[in-house]
Amino acid sequence: MAIRGVVDGVLQRGLDRIGREIDAAFDALLPIPEDSRAGLVEAMRYAAIGGGKRVRPLLLTATADLYGVDREMAVRAGAAIEAIHVYSLIHDDLPCMDDDDTRHGKPTLHKAFGEGTAVLAGDSLHALAFDILSDPAMSGDPFVRAELVSTLARASGHEGMAGGQMMDLASEAEQFDLHTITRLQQLKTGALLGAAVEMGAILGRVPVEGRAHLRAYARDIGLAFQIADDLLDHEGDPEKAGKALRKDEARGKQTFVSLLGPDRARDQARALVDQAIGHLAGHGQEADLLRAVARFIVERDR
Repeated sequence: MAIRGVVDGVLQRGLDRIGREIDAAFDALLPIPEDSRAGLVEAMRYAAIGGGKRVRPLLLTATADLYGVDREMAVRAGAAIEAIHVYSLIHDDLPCMDDDDTRHGKPTLHKAFGEGTAVLAGDSLHALAFDILSDPAMSGDPFVRAELVSTLARASGHEGMAGGQMMDLASEAEQFDLHTITRLQQLKTGALLGAAVEMGAILGRVPVEGRAHLRAYARDIGLAFQIADDLLDHEGDPEKAGKALRKDEARGKQTFVSLLGPDRARDQARALVDQAIGHLAGHGQEADLLRAVARFIVERDR
């Protein structure tokens, strides 16, 4: 992946490493069975391996690294949150949702495998996430496993990502103001990004009261991430993005860009990134990767 000038080698190495690790994790977790389930697992592998930025597992492992967490444990948790993200993309791409034909520069899952298989693949990746987190191989401490499961479940359902997606569907028929759009995106996009950071801290056994600065960091990059997405949809290159753009405007949806204009939206995203980096002031060089991820949020072209 080409990353623009302001993003340094720390991030590129982090992205390359987590990309390899998550692909290897899914490869190990998803052997193809020698029966009629093979098509389902092939579809899961098609969606999960070899695509995407892996921002969520990168955030999780970078946070876990602050507290000396075993890398293999952190990558397993990263695979769980990526499984949830991939399942959400599969379902978002379906004709009943966004009806997209391409994702990561290749046909969407329902185009390649059919709608029925796509629904089952998404369902199975959702289940896989919690299978990973609840397995004793994840952690020998059942309280850590339970908190990981609870955190990801809350971020995934009606109080998080799925709730935000429902608000997004409703936005096609309603006119949302900036406050409502912000709430929508805090749920649809921000909840899972926040869970990634929270899960890294859980693995590091950071007490709840010690996570406030990490939650603030995650909140700010979550909003910045969505503003950057809105800017990409408004003015990005579909070939670089690997998916169709200009969809929100065509559907009459209110976005940060439509409400603020591209220049104010860009300024707001940059201010949020500066604010997010400020929340890490209590950490030294060990948090450089988290700082680089925050900068990448507004510099990416896909």
